[in-house]
Order: sequence, then C-alpha cells, then structure tokens
Amino acid sequence: MKSRSSKVVGLSAAIAALAISLPLAVTAQADPPPTEPVAVKPPPDPQGDCDPLRKELSTAGTSLAQLDVLPVGQALAKIPSLSTFTSAISGGLNPEVNIVPVLENGPYVVFAPNNAAFEKLEPGQLDALKADPAALTSLDYYHVFLGLLGPAEVKGQRPTQQGAEIKVTGKDGDIKVNDTAKVICGGIQASNARIYIIDTVLDPGTPPEAITPTATSTTATTSATATTEPAPQPAAEAPAEG
Repeated sequence: MKSRSSKVVGLSAAIAALAISLPLAVTAQADPPPTEPVAVKPPPDPQGDCDPLRKELSTAGTSLAQLDVLPVGQALAKIPSLSTFTSAISGGLNPEVNIVPVLENGPYVVFAPNNAAFEKLEPGQLDALKADPAALTSLDYYHVFLGLLGPAEVKGQRPTQQGAEIKVTGKDGDIKVNDTAKVICGGIQASNARIYIIDTVLDPGTPPEAITPTATSTTATTSATATTEPAPQPAAEAPAEG
C-alpha cells in the first residue's frame, strides 16, 4: 500500500510541476520577435531660395518635415508669409469662400502668392475681391491644378480648377508661371499636395499665350478658315447672238 501511495503522490507532483511550467512555455512562445525600426524617409528638398522659408518655419516652431505629414490647408497655414493666401482660400477674407475642403481631397499643385505679392495688387483690388465671392473663388481656383508634381516635372500647359489654363516654364530653382510670377521656393511637400510660393498674384482675366494650341482653338481656327474662303461664283452666260 505504501508503495502504491508513493507512486500516486509522485504522479500528482509531476502533473502539478507540468501544469506550472506550461504557462511559462506558452508565454515564452507568444512573445513577438524583435523588429528593426522603420526608417522614415525625409521629404525631398524644395528648390529655389528656400532659406527664408526654413527660417520663418523655425521661428514659428515647425519644419519642412512636419509640413510633409499635414494636408495642404494645414501646411499652408503653418507658413507665416502665406497668411493672406491662406485667408483667401479658407473663409478668412470672405466667409462664403472656403475651398480648403476641396484642396484636402487632392492631390494638387498649389501656386501660393506670398504676402508681398498681394501687397503689389492695385489699391482697392484686394478689398474688391473680399466683397465679390465669385471673383475670389475664381482667383483661388486659378492657382490650383490637379497633380502631384515636383520642380523637375511641373512645367507645361496646365488646366486649373478654375477652368482656364496656366503656363509653367522652367524647372527646379528657375520656374515661372504665366511669364509674370516667379517661383521663390517650390515643391514644398504636404501630405496631398506640392506647394510653390510665388511672388505675384496670378490674374485669371489675363491668361498667357498658349504653349501649344488646344483642340478647341485648333477647331475654331479651322472653322474660321473654312468660312472665310470665297464662295464659288456661277459661270457667266454667253452673250446672245444678234
């Protein structure tokens, strides 16, 4: 009897020891393997005279890397020298004109006039825009087109969200828009846009000469040529014999 009891006690002790060790084994197997940290790729450097931008961002407590993860409306609002343009697109100049929700459904290229560009407008022109929501909306959308293009590939004849086309020439640090506005610093990356700071407000009322004729203008020219050709004249009748 003692031998049998000893065997039972020994078996119970073995089962208890196994029960204690099992959770430890399961826990050890459930621990995830160590992973390597994911490297965050920095945004591409914008082109042009961008040192003043970096300085004003630093003074405001932000950086180009922080703009990279923000939607375009928030990114624009972080740049102090674009405060007038930001007001123009966000309801600040006129509560009826807020296109930020549209822009944040990008991707978009945004040509953003700086505050000095708005100061070059004719006296009273900015006040007139504030009072005319249709004109202000047209102006805002004329500075935006669909795409996500950097300074090396932004050039071309681009249809804006306003409907008219703009002309972008040059590349990298030497880009002009409509032959009048110079890009000061361009290709600033937001999460859904590329921002180009320009020194002149673009005027939708004075479109540039097209780089290449559009299909519409070609058709119109062909039609005009066809209508200006002289109509055939009937042959003269032979004089009657006397």
